[in-house]
Amino acid sequence: MAIHHTVIIEPGAKISEDVEIGPYTVIGGNVEIDSGCIISPHVVIKGHTSIGKNNRIYQFSSIGEENQDKKYHGEPTRTVIGDNNIIRECVTIHRGTVQDQGVTRIGNENLIMAYVHIAHDCHIHDHCILANNATLAGHVVLEDWVILGGFTGIHQFCRIGSHAFTSISTFIVKDIPPFVMADGRPAIPRGLNSEGLKRRGFSSDEMANIKRAYKLLYRQKLPLNEALDGMQQLNSPAVNQMIEFINASDRGIIR
Repeated sequence: MAIHHTVIIEPGAKISEDVEIGPYTVIGGNVEIDSGCIISPHVVIKGHTSIGKNNRIYQFSSIGEENQDKKYHGEPTRTVIGDNNIIRECVTIHRGTVQDQGVTRIGNENLIMAYVHIAHDCHIHDHCILANNATLAGHVVLEDWVILGGFTGIHQFCRIGSHAFTSISTFIVKDIPPFVMADGRPAIPRGLNSEGLKRRGFSSDEMANIKRAYKLLYRQKLPLNEALDGMQQLNSPAVNQMIEFINASDRGIIR
């Protein structure tokens, strides 16, 4: 364990022997940090926070702090971070609330760039990229492989489907289905994340089905129920993923 002599670690914290912690960092007593993590100087990690293996947390980040929900009254809610994440400078990740499942959760292999804010009860799945200054209000869900452009803002309770992509300064107030590119204030659909799907090994047949589904949903000006009926007939696993996402949407999808 390489821990600088200026680091403050409260009694009760559980830190693996090979963790590196830079100067002036503060670790709370209910924090657990697994092996292979590197914590830069001036980081604050508080609350009931669990951090998995091989994470890199850069300077001035704040992890597991009390959230900004006025209904929060000090309950022992949690922050859970998986493995192999990169959390850049000045990122803020707040603990959950009892009004939800009591946990803010970050999955594996995510890149969270400088000045990103992740509010209470958010759930970021795996392989996501959040560019500088992206801001997530409470209870936001990002599914796998989502990319958020810099300064993207997401309203509370919104969900972003897997492989979706937003451009810089996009404001999101409704759910974005899987595979869709969005832009605007508020966000509107701008096509498919075709390049991303190619890079992740989607077959040409599945890509064609996703394009057909997109046309039904966004280009043919069909009522949503008719678009969904047409998508169902494509009999495609990827399109079925879109259908399931849309049917589960509480806020409605961008259209």
